[in-house]
Amino acid sequence: MALKEILESMDTLFKKHRMLISQVSTEIIRDAMNTIKWDKHLVAIRGSRGVGKTTLMRQYIKKNYGVQAGEALYCLLDSMYFTNHSLLDLAENFHLMGGKHLFLDEVHKYPTWSKEIKEIIDLYPNMKIVFSGSSLLQILNADADLSRRVSSNDIAGLSFREFLRFYHKIDLPVFSWNDILSDADTISDTICKKCHPQPLFNAYLKAGYYPFFDGDVDDYYNRIENVVNFIIEQEMTELCGVEPSNTRKLKAMLMFLCNNVPYEVNIAKLASYLELNKATVLSYLSSMDKAELLNLLYSSVVSVTKMQKPDKIYIQNPNILYALCTRENIGTVRECFFVNQLSRNHTVEYGKSRGDFLIDGNVTVEVGGKDKSFDQIADVPNSYVFADEIEFPVGKKIPLYLAGCLY
Repeated sequence: MALKEILESMDTLFKKHRMLISQVSTEIIRDAMNTIKWDKHLVAIRGSRGVGKTTLMRQYIKKNYGVQAGEALYCLLDSMYFTNHSLLDLAENFHLMGGKHLFLDEVHKYPTWSKEIKEIIDLYPNMKIVFSGSSLLQILNADADLSRRVSSNDIAGLSFREFLRFYHKIDLPVFSWNDILSDADTISDTICKKCHPQPLFNAYLKAGYYPFFDGDVDDYYNRIENVVNFIIEQEMTELCGVEPSNTRKLKAMLMFLCNNVPYEVNIAKLASYLELNKATVLSYLSSMDKAELLNLLYSSVVSVTKMQKPDKIYIQNPNILYALCTRENIGTVRECFFVNQLSRNHTVEYGKSRGDFLIDGNVTVEVGGKDKSFDQIADVPNSYVFADEIEFPVGKKIPLYLAGCLY
């Protein structure tokens, strides 16, 4: 293909790149920008729809390459360009024009993404590729084995700490789990010198996890519902093999769980309610966990098998609870928040009769309001209460909002 023809075929992509990169704001950038190893030859960014993968990628390009397409090119994989061009065509043309860094957004919308990316990195070893996709994206089980070559990064929604910076310009460092357990007094004092955390924490629980809240709560909840619908109707049918005819049942399952969480699991009852067999229900629950719609807890993660029923089910984050549920129980909201924040970088198990949760196999935690007692875990070593509605710790009763400062 002559250079003139290449330029013409790429012109639409360059114009779209310029438009999309120029629109993104770099006023607030998440910490993930500094943890992703962008200079690796193959970088994957996975996460649920709406958590900010696309914004992060565009911000990186704007900061490091400017607005104009040149050495770097950003492409949405559902672009019209790919109706009559392949990823290989794109890479070849981009290479001929001196391109060095290719950014591919929403790769799961392109059926043969893994095979073609593998071929691209074999053909053009100096070209770097960053790609993003759904949290359901199976990099390890893709058609081409990319697992040995890829630097994989999972992006979550905003922590409470990030919410404070994102929406209120309050900067706080990340605190480790061990620091929170051992030095909650100092950490609470640091935070309370900068803000009055409790009302901000209440606001976060209702509308703070996704980085697209603009002050209109109704619109925010509508957008969350759209995110949930897209995950179920599009991503789970394409990436999990869910029959399109069963998407209504998946929504019914989510609504059932939403109004009955934390749900101590009765698979037979759930299967009967949905008119599905038990194996299908377990498979769907596992897929909804991977899609970041649910958090499944087990009493022992060591012995979890593929089709084992979970011991307890939580909605993935409190904002989904508020957006979808007809009634919200504050106790459920608190536990949902705690599981959501801790499960990012820690192992969370269902505690059964010895506390609500077991963290990393050695810390027992009860979650509740300011009057929550230690009665249930009085004789359990290394145990703590994480309590809402308090801003400073009282002994081993730690403010719940501190669990939102872990990332």
